[in-house]
Amino acid sequence: MQAYITRTSSFLPGPPVTNDAMENYLGSVAGMSAKTRKIILSGNGIEQRHYAIDPITGALTHTNARLAAEAIRLLFAGYRSTQLADIQCLCCGTSSPDQLMPGHSSMVHGEVGTGPCEIISTAGICMSGISALKYGAMTVALGLTENAVATGSELASTFLRTDFFQSMGSGASPEQNKSRHAAFSFEEQFLRWMLSDGAGAVLIEKIPSAQGYSLQIEWIEIISLAHSLEPCMVAGAVKQDDGSLRGWREYACDADSEMGGVFTIKQDARLLNRKVIQSLVGRCLPPVMEKHRLKAEDITLFLPHYSSDYFREPLARQLDEIDLPIEQQRWFTNLRTKGNTGAASFYIMLDELFASGKLKCGDTILGFIPESGRFSVAYLLLRVV
Repeated sequence: MQAYITRTSSFLPGPPVTNDAMENYLGSVAGMSAKTRKIILSGNGIEQRHYAIDPITGALTHTNARLAAEAIRLLFAGYRSTQLADIQCLCCGTSSPDQLMPGHSSMVHGEVGTGPCEIISTAGICMSGISALKYGAMTVALGLTENAVATGSELASTFLRTDFFQSMGSGASPEQNKSRHAAFSFEEQFLRWMLSDGAGAVLIEKIPSAQGYSLQIEWIEIISLAHSLEPCMVAGAVKQDDGSLRGWREYACDADSEMGGVFTIKQDARLLNRKVIQSLVGRCLPPVMEKHRLKAEDITLFLPHYSSDYFREPLARQLDEIDLPIEQQRWFTNLRTKGNTGAASFYIMLDELFASGKLKCGDTILGFIPESGRFSVAYLLLRVV
Protein backbone atom coordinates (compact mmCIF):
# COMPACT_ATOMS: atom_id res chain seq x y z
CA MET A 1 0.00 0.00 0.00
CA GLN A 2 1.44 3.37 -1.01
CA ALA A 3 0.53 5.18 2.21
CA TYR A 4 2.81 6.18 5.06
CA ILE A 5 2.27 7.24 8.65
CA THR A 6 4.65 10.18 8.87
CA ARG A 7 3.68 11.55 12.31
CA THR A 8 2.04 10.25 15.45
CA SER A 9 0.66 11.95 18.54
CA SER A 10 -1.34 11.23 21.67
CA PHE A 11 -3.17 13.29 24.26
CA LEU A 12 -4.01 12.12 27.76
CA PRO A 13 -6.05 14.52 29.91
CA GLY A 14 -4.96 15.50 33.40
CA PRO A 15 -2.38 13.80 35.61
CA PRO A 16 -2.00 10.02 35.87
CA VAL A 17 -4.59 8.52 38.22
CA THR A 18 -3.48 5.64 40.42
CA ASN A 19 -5.74 2.80 41.52
CA ASP A 20 -6.05 4.34 44.99
CA ALA A 21 -7.18 7.68 43.56
CA MET A 22 -9.84 6.42 41.16
CA GLU A 23 -12.76 7.15 43.46
CA ASN A 24 -11.66 10.81 43.67
CA TYR A 25 -12.60 11.06 39.98
CA LEU A 26 -15.37 8.51 39.48
CA GLY A 27 -17.06 8.85 42.86
CA SER A 28 -17.24 6.59 45.86
CA VAL A 29 -18.64 3.09 45.74
CA ALA A 30 -20.02 0.77 48.37
CA GLY A 31 -20.57 -2.87 49.04
CA MET A 32 -20.77 -4.91 45.86
CA SER A 33 -19.03 -2.24 43.74
CA ALA A 34 -16.02 -2.07 46.06
CA LYS A 35 -15.64 -5.85 45.93
CA THR A 36 -15.93 -5.86 42.13
CA ARG A 37 -13.36 -3.04 41.92
CA LYS A 38 -10.85 -5.08 43.92
CA ILE A 39 -11.34 -8.19 41.78
CA ILE A 40 -10.99 -6.34 38.47
CA LEU A 41 -7.97 -4.23 39.45
CA SER A 42 -6.12 -7.26 40.80
CA GLY A 43 -6.23 -8.91 37.38
CA ASN A 44 -6.14 -6.20 34.72
CA GLY A 45 -2.57 -5.00 35.36
CA ILE A 46 -3.48 -1.31 35.03
CA GLU A 47 -1.65 0.85 37.57
CA GLN A 48 -2.55 4.30 36.27
CA ARG A 49 -4.80 5.95 33.73
CA HIS A 50 -6.22 9.39 32.81
CA TYR A 51 -9.68 10.92 33.18
CA ALA A 52 -11.04 14.12 31.65
CA ILE A 53 -12.52 15.04 35.03
CA ASP A 54 -11.63 17.76 37.53
CA PRO A 55 -11.25 15.84 40.81
CA ILE A 56 -12.24 18.90 42.86
CA THR A 57 -15.39 20.01 41.05
CA GLY A 58 -16.26 16.79 39.22
CA ALA A 59 -16.72 18.78 36.01
CA LEU A 60 -15.54 17.47 32.65
CA THR A 61 -12.32 19.09 31.45
CA HIS A 62 -12.69 17.96 27.82
CA THR A 63 -15.34 16.69 25.46
CA ASN A 64 -14.48 13.69 23.29
CA ALA A 65 -14.21 16.00 20.28
CA ARG A 66 -11.76 18.20 22.14
CA LEU A 67 -9.62 15.21 23.17
CA ALA A 68 -9.28 14.25 19.50
CA ALA A 69 -8.65 17.88 18.51
CA GLU A 70 -5.84 18.18 21.08
CA ALA A 71 -4.17 15.07 19.62
CA ILE A 72 -4.48 16.53 16.12
CA ARG A 73 -2.94 19.85 17.21
CA LEU A 74 0.00 17.97 18.74
CA LEU A 75 0.40 16.14 15.45
CA PHE A 76 1.29 19.41 13.73
CA ALA A 77 3.11 21.24 16.54
CA GLY A 78 6.63 22.25 15.56
CA TYR A 79 6.33 21.27 11.89
CA ARG A 80 6.68 23.67 8.98
CA SER A 81 5.44 21.27 6.30
CA THR A 82 1.86 19.96 6.13
CA GLN A 83 0.01 22.23 8.52
CA LEU A 84 -3.45 21.94 10.05
CA ALA A 85 -4.91 23.94 7.19
CA ASP A 86 -3.53 21.38 4.72
CA ILE A 87 -5.64 18.46 6.02
CA GLN A 88 -7.59 16.98 3.12
CA CYS A 89 -9.33 14.07 4.84
CA LEU A 90 -10.24 13.77 8.52
CA CYS A 91 -11.17 10.29 9.79
CA CYS A 92 -12.33 9.97 13.40
CA GLY A 93 -13.23 6.81 15.29
CA THR A 94 -14.72 6.43 18.76
CA SER A 95 -17.19 4.36 20.75
CA SER A 96 -18.16 7.30 22.97
CA PRO A 97 -19.14 10.34 20.86
CA ASP A 98 -20.47 13.34 22.73
CA GLN A 99 -23.86 13.14 21.00
CA LEU A 100 -25.99 10.90 18.77
CA MET A 101 -25.96 13.55 16.03
CA PRO A 102 -24.02 15.19 14.36
CA GLY A 103 -21.26 12.71 13.56
CA HIS A 104 -18.14 12.66 15.72
CA SER A 105 -15.82 13.80 12.93
CA SER A 106 -17.99 16.86 12.30
CA MET A 107 -17.54 17.90 15.91
CA VAL A 108 -13.79 17.22 15.81
CA HIS A 109 -13.48 19.22 12.59
CA GLY A 110 -15.34 22.11 14.20
CA GLU A 111 -13.15 21.92 17.30
CA VAL A 112 -9.90 21.93 15.30
CA GLY A 113 -11.16 24.71 13.05
CA THR A 114 -9.30 23.84 9.85
CA GLY A 115 -10.48 24.64 6.32
CA PRO A 116 -12.86 22.53 4.20
CA CYS A 117 -11.98 18.84 4.01
CA GLU A 118 -13.52 15.41 3.61
CA ILE A 119 -14.68 13.85 6.88
CA ILE A 120 -15.67 10.35 7.95
CA SER A 121 -16.92 9.06 11.32
CA THR A 122 -16.35 5.38 12.06
CA ALA A 123 -18.54 3.67 14.64
CA GLY A 124 -17.96 0.58 16.73
CA ILE A 125 -15.85 0.10 19.83
CA CYS A 126 -12.08 -0.48 19.98
CA MET A 127 -11.85 -1.13 16.25
CA SER A 128 -13.47 2.15 15.25
CA GLY A 129 -10.06 3.83 15.50
CA ILE A 130 -8.51 1.31 13.10
CA SER A 131 -11.44 1.64 10.71
CA ALA A 132 -10.69 5.36 10.60
CA LEU A 133 -7.03 4.59 9.95
CA LYS A 134 -7.91 2.21 7.11
CA TYR A 135 -10.24 4.73 5.47
CA GLY A 136 -7.54 7.41 5.61
CA ALA A 137 -4.90 5.04 4.26
CA MET A 138 -7.14 4.02 1.37
CA THR A 139 -7.90 7.59 0.32
CA VAL A 140 -4.17 8.35 0.19
CA ALA A 141 -3.18 5.06 -1.47
CA LEU A 142 -5.85 5.50 -4.15
CA GLY A 143 -4.66 9.02 -4.87
CA LEU A 144 -7.97 10.56 -3.83
CA THR A 145 -6.17 12.81 -1.34
CA GLU A 146 -2.55 13.70 -0.70
CA ASN A 147 -2.92 13.30 3.05
CA ALA A 148 -5.31 12.17 5.75
CA VAL A 149 -5.49 12.48 9.51
CA ALA A 150 -6.93 9.54 11.44
CA THR A 151 -7.85 9.60 15.13
CA GLY A 152 -9.05 7.30 17.85
CA SER A 153 -10.48 8.87 21.00
CA GLU A 154 -12.53 7.92 24.04
CA LEU A 155 -14.36 9.79 26.79
CA ALA A 156 -15.23 6.64 28.69
CA SER A 157 -15.30 8.31 32.10
CA THR A 158 -18.73 9.82 31.45
CA PHE A 159 -20.14 6.28 31.52
CA LEU A 160 -18.17 5.26 34.61
CA ARG A 161 -18.99 7.85 37.24
CA THR A 162 -21.08 6.93 40.26
CA ASP A 163 -23.51 9.78 39.58
CA PHE A 164 -24.08 8.45 36.04
CA PHE A 165 -24.83 4.99 37.42
CA GLN A 166 -27.22 6.46 39.95
CA SER A 167 -29.00 8.59 37.36
CA MET A 168 -29.34 5.53 35.12
CA GLY A 169 -30.94 3.56 37.92
CA SER A 170 -27.83 1.58 38.81
CA GLY A 171 -27.44 3.10 42.25
CA ALA A 172 -30.39 1.13 43.52
CA SER A 173 -30.12 -1.53 46.17
CA PRO A 174 -29.61 -5.19 45.16
CA GLU A 175 -33.30 -5.83 46.00
CA GLN A 176 -34.40 -2.99 43.71
CA ASN A 177 -32.01 -4.08 40.98
CA LYS A 178 -33.45 -7.58 40.92
CA SER A 179 -36.80 -6.13 39.96
CA ARG A 180 -35.24 -4.20 37.07
CA HIS A 181 -32.66 -5.48 34.60
CA ALA A 182 -30.42 -8.46 35.33
CA ALA A 183 -27.49 -6.42 33.97
CA PHE A 184 -27.20 -4.51 37.27
CA SER A 185 -24.29 -6.38 38.83
CA PHE A 186 -20.88 -7.62 37.77
CA GLU A 187 -21.59 -7.34 34.03
CA GLU A 188 -22.58 -3.70 34.35
CA GLN A 189 -19.73 -2.69 36.63
CA PHE A 190 -17.03 -4.83 35.00
CA LEU A 191 -15.70 -2.05 32.75
CA ARG A 192 -15.87 0.75 35.33
CA TRP A 193 -12.41 -0.18 36.59
CA MET A 194 -10.84 -0.85 33.19
CA LEU A 195 -11.71 2.00 30.81
CA SER A 196 -10.27 5.52 30.73
CA ASP A 197 -9.90 8.62 28.56
CA GLY A 198 -7.44 9.62 25.84
CA ALA A 199 -6.89 10.28 22.16
CA GLY A 200 -4.31 9.61 19.49
CA ALA A 201 -3.77 10.73 15.92
CA VAL A 202 -1.62 9.94 12.89
CA LEU A 203 -0.82 11.83 9.71
CA ILE A 204 -0.94 9.66 6.59
CA GLU A 205 0.86 10.85 3.44
CA LYS A 206 1.63 9.40 0.03
CA ILE A 207 5.42 9.64 0.45
CA PRO A 208 7.61 9.08 3.53
CA SER A 209 8.72 12.00 5.63
CA ALA A 210 11.89 13.77 4.47
CA GLN A 211 13.12 13.73 8.07
CA GLY A 212 13.19 10.78 10.43
CA TYR A 213 11.32 7.52 10.17
CA SER A 214 7.92 6.83 8.65
CA LEU A 215 5.71 3.75 8.85
CA GLN A 216 4.62 2.22 5.58
CA ILE A 217 1.16 0.70 5.91
CA GLU A 218 1.63 -2.72 4.31
CA TRP A 219 -1.92 -3.93 4.93
CA ILE A 220 -4.92 -3.70 7.26
CA GLU A 221 -7.35 -6.59 7.65
CA ILE A 222 -10.69 -6.20 9.45
CA ILE A 223 -12.80 -9.28 10.21
CA SER A 224 -16.22 -9.60 11.87
CA LEU A 225 -17.65 -12.76 13.41
CA ALA A 226 -21.03 -11.20 14.20
CA HIS A 227 -22.70 -13.77 11.95
CA SER A 228 -21.80 -16.53 14.38
CA LEU A 229 -21.45 -14.91 17.83
CA GLU A 230 -23.89 -12.93 19.97
CA PRO A 231 -23.21 -9.45 21.40
CA CYS A 232 -20.75 -9.27 24.26
CA MET A 233 -20.21 -5.57 25.06
CA VAL A 234 -23.30 -3.38 24.99
CA ALA A 235 -24.40 0.20 25.70
CA GLY A 236 -27.76 1.76 24.89
CA ALA A 237 -29.42 -1.64 24.99
CA VAL A 238 -30.04 -4.62 27.24
CA LYS A 239 -29.09 -8.13 26.23
CA GLN A 240 -31.99 -10.56 26.35
CA ASP A 241 -31.93 -14.19 27.43
CA ASP A 242 -31.79 -15.37 23.81
CA GLY A 243 -28.73 -13.23 23.06
CA SER A 244 -30.63 -10.54 21.15
CA LEU A 245 -30.57 -6.87 22.10
CA ARG A 246 -33.44 -4.63 23.09
CA GLY A 247 -32.44 -1.07 22.27
CA TRP A 248 -33.08 2.15 24.16
CA ARG A 249 -35.75 3.35 21.73
CA GLU A 250 -37.84 0.26 22.40
CA TYR A 251 -37.67 0.94 26.13
CA ALA A 252 -38.46 4.64 25.59
CA CYS A 253 -41.56 3.77 23.55
CA ASP A 254 -42.81 1.18 26.06
CA ALA A 255 -44.68 2.81 28.91
CA ASP A 256 -44.32 -0.35 31.01
CA SER A 257 -40.53 -0.53 30.71
CA GLU A 258 -38.01 1.30 32.87
CA MET A 259 -34.95 2.88 31.26
CA GLY A 260 -32.71 2.11 34.24
CA GLY A 261 -29.40 0.62 33.15
CA VAL A 262 -30.04 0.82 29.41
CA PHE A 263 -27.30 3.38 28.79
CA THR A 264 -24.60 1.90 31.02
CA ILE A 265 -21.79 -0.12 29.39
CA LYS A 266 -22.19 -3.82 30.02
CA GLN A 267 -19.75 -6.66 29.36
CA ASP A 268 -20.67 -10.35 29.25
CA ALA A 269 -17.43 -11.36 30.97
CA ARG A 270 -18.07 -15.10 30.73
CA LEU A 271 -18.68 -14.94 26.97
CA LEU A 272 -15.62 -12.72 26.59
CA ASN A 273 -13.43 -15.19 28.45
CA ARG A 274 -14.70 -18.15 26.40
CA LYS A 275 -14.55 -16.64 22.93
CA VAL A 276 -12.30 -13.60 22.51
CA ILE A 277 -8.89 -15.29 22.11
CA GLN A 278 -10.15 -18.50 20.53
CA SER A 279 -12.30 -16.69 17.97
CA LEU A 280 -10.39 -13.51 17.16
CA VAL A 281 -6.92 -15.09 17.15
CA GLY A 282 -7.31 -18.84 16.70
CA ARG A 283 -10.04 -18.53 14.08
CA CYS A 284 -9.29 -15.19 12.38
CA LEU A 285 -5.49 -14.90 12.28
CA PRO A 286 -4.54 -18.08 10.31
CA PRO A 287 -6.31 -16.90 7.10
CA VAL A 288 -4.53 -13.54 7.44
CA MET A 289 -1.21 -15.36 7.88
CA GLU A 290 -1.85 -17.40 4.76
CA LYS A 291 -2.98 -14.43 2.68
CA HIS A 292 0.08 -12.31 3.54
CA ARG A 293 2.55 -15.16 4.08
CA LEU A 294 3.09 -13.91 7.60
CA LYS A 295 5.67 -15.73 9.74
CA ALA A 296 6.81 -15.09 13.29
CA GLU A 297 10.41 -14.48 12.24
CA ASP A 298 9.26 -11.66 9.95
CA ILE A 299 7.77 -9.66 12.86
CA THR A 300 10.04 -7.32 14.81
CA LEU A 301 7.47 -6.00 17.29
CA PHE A 302 3.96 -7.06 18.28
CA LEU A 303 1.51 -4.37 19.47
CA PRO A 304 -1.49 -6.13 21.03
CA HIS A 305 -4.42 -4.16 22.37
CA TYR A 306 -5.95 -6.26 25.11
CA SER A 307 -8.29 -4.97 27.77
CA SER A 308 -6.63 -6.71 30.68
CA ASP A 309 -3.30 -8.31 31.49
CA TYR A 310 -5.40 -11.38 32.29
CA PHE A 311 -5.44 -12.13 28.55
CA ARG A 312 -1.68 -11.88 28.00
CA GLU A 313 -0.81 -15.53 28.64
CA PRO A 314 -3.86 -16.97 26.81
CA LEU A 315 -2.93 -14.79 23.84
CA ALA A 316 0.66 -16.04 23.89
CA ARG A 317 -0.51 -19.67 24.05
CA GLN A 318 -2.94 -19.17 21.16
CA LEU A 319 -0.21 -17.63 19.00
CA ASP A 320 1.97 -20.66 19.69
CA GLU A 321 -0.88 -23.01 18.74
CA ILE A 322 -1.40 -21.38 15.32
CA ASP A 323 2.34 -21.44 14.60
CA LEU A 324 2.98 -17.74 15.10
CA PRO A 325 5.14 -17.83 18.26
CA ILE A 326 6.10 -14.25 19.13
CA GLU A 327 8.26 -14.13 22.24
CA GLN A 328 6.92 -11.67 24.79
CA GLN A 329 10.23 -9.79 24.63
CA ARG A 330 8.98 -8.59 21.24
CA TRP A 331 5.63 -7.37 22.60
CA PHE A 332 5.06 -3.65 23.19
CA THR A 333 2.15 -2.43 25.32
CA ASN A 334 1.54 0.48 27.68
CA LEU A 335 -1.65 -0.84 29.28
CA ARG A 336 -0.06 -0.61 32.74
CA THR A 337 0.71 3.12 32.51
CA LYS A 338 -1.85 4.48 30.02
CA GLY A 339 -4.84 2.24 30.73
CA ASN A 340 -7.42 0.84 28.32
CA THR A 341 -8.51 3.75 26.13
CA GLY A 342 -10.56 1.71 23.66
CA ALA A 343 -10.42 3.15 20.14
CA ALA A 344 -7.45 5.31 21.14
CA SER A 345 -5.33 2.50 22.61
CA PHE A 346 -3.46 1.47 19.47
CA TYR A 347 -2.73 5.10 18.57
CA ILE A 348 -1.37 5.80 22.06
CA MET A 349 0.79 2.66 21.95
CA LEU A 350 2.08 3.51 18.48
CA ASP A 351 2.95 7.09 19.49
CA GLU A 352 4.94 5.92 22.50
CA LEU A 353 6.78 3.34 20.41
CA PHE A 354 7.44 5.84 17.60
CA ALA A 355 9.05 8.24 20.08
CA SER A 356 10.95 5.57 22.00
CA GLY A 357 14.04 5.38 19.81
CA LYS A 358 13.61 1.60 19.58
CA LEU A 359 12.72 1.52 15.89
CA LYS A 360 15.12 1.12 13.00
CA CYS A 361 14.74 0.88 9.24
CA GLY A 362 13.24 -2.40 8.09
CA ASP A 363 11.50 -3.21 11.39
CA THR A 364 7.99 -4.60 11.06
CA ILE A 365 5.15 -3.99 13.51
CA LEU A 366 2.17 -6.33 13.77
CA GLY A 367 -0.88 -4.71 15.35
CA PHE A 368 -3.71 -6.69 16.95
CA ILE A 369 -6.91 -4.83 17.85
CA PRO A 370 -9.83 -7.01 19.02
CA GLU A 371 -13.33 -5.74 19.71
CA SER A 372 -15.72 -7.62 21.93
CA GLY A 373 -18.87 -5.71 20.91
CA ARG A 374 -20.03 -8.56 18.71
CA PHE A 375 -16.57 -10.00 18.14
CA SER A 376 -14.51 -8.41 15.40
CA VAL A 377 -10.80 -7.88 14.99
CA ALA A 378 -8.25 -5.88 13.05
CA TYR A 379 -4.70 -6.92 12.13
CA LEU A 380 -2.27 -4.56 10.45
CA LEU A 381 1.37 -4.63 9.42
CA LEU A 382 3.57 -1.54 9.43
CA ARG A 383 7.14 -1.31 8.10
CA VAL A 384 9.68 1.25 9.31
CA VAL A 385 11.19 3.21 6.40
